[in-house]
Amino acid sequence: MAQQHLDPTDSAAVVATGDALAGYLRAQATEFLRALRAHRETGGGTANGAEESVDAARLLRRSARRISGSLHTFRSLLDPDWSEEMRPELAWLSGTLGLEHAYEARLERLLLALHRLSGAAVLPAQAVDLAVPAGSRAAGTAPAQAKAAAGSPGGPAGATAAPERGSLTVGAAKAGALLERQLTLARTRAHSTALQALGSSRFHAVADKVALLASDVPLTPTAPTADLRPLAAAAQERLTDAVAALPLVTAGHPYNAEALVHGLSPDPSPHPQDGPWHQVRLLLRLHRYAREVLHGGNNPVDVRLLAAGQALNRHRDASEAAAAAAQAARTPRITPATAYALGVLHADQRHEVEAARFAFQQAWQKQTVNAP
Repeated sequence: MAQQHLDPTDSAAVVATGDALAGYLRAQATEFLRALRAHRETGGGTANGAEESVDAARLLRRSARRISGSLHTFRSLLDPDWSEEMRPELAWLSGTLGLEHAYEARLERLLLALHRLSGAAVLPAQAVDLAVPAGSRAAGTAPAQAKAAAGSPGGPAGATAAPERGSLTVGAAKAGALLERQLTLARTRAHSTALQALGSSRFHAVADKVALLASDVPLTPTAPTADLRPLAAAAQERLTDAVAALPLVTAGHPYNAEALVHGLSPDPSPHPQDGPWHQVRLLLRLHRYAREVLHGGNNPVDVRLLAAGQALNRHRDASEAAAAAAQAARTPRITPATAYALGVLHADQRHEVEAARFAFQQAWQKQTVNAP
């Protein structure tokens, strides 16, 4: 596949130098400290400030990812010992803070998929309390957005309750209840882990270093006048090479039979096809951050690049949801109906993986056609 030029950095009107990198890192460090202050002011996830705390944690992750990504792309312009020590700590923090949200979103995705596969008329903002018996309406609250029952007045306009279609089957309801228990427990543990991490000496050491970064960026002696474009171009080249290694021709088919070759394997490890796609997602993120450094506050929005990133995010979400369904199906002593529902759910999410790959292929080929 020909090299794709997502960002013509070589024709930038103003050459970005190490000074621009220092300014970007200082700005991200400032955002990190501002988010940390907001998180502490909201009580770190207490009931009175739960929503604000979630937003603050998201901003913390956002800044940590951008600092870490920039340290990776432009590492030759930074003090090597400081950079190599800082990057894994930021990755640890970002990953730890993101787990709770990931489990919550995964559960919501799976509950909505179960409802869709059961033929229930539920709007995307609604879900069903899967702990109730089949044939009855949900009255309590379930995790995520499970607040309204299928066939309830909150359904589509003009829709009427259909007991045989508006509620989950026994197998699907039990599968949903099982997923709810497992993923809610995982989310609770992730929340506790995040709170412990934010109170640990390890986090305070990271926060202290970020605070220093907000005022003093440890550039190498020659970095302030160094051109950043070759390093940004190298990040872009790593992305294009990784995309070229993907089986885009296979992903172009409406159904990738090879993706189910290991579908019944007892091995709980990630699906063997997913790894390269996850790697492309990370490289695409690094490329986006490099664009931000080069263009500063005037970074142009590339809608094609945005579409490709959204497709890879969908790919990640669907593959992890499929793995969660498969893991739940390995639970001992579940009924055949429950296992069947989880198997259908797993296959559905693997089809979502294929759809995301196809969407990425379409976005990437469009980039190739429109490349300068």
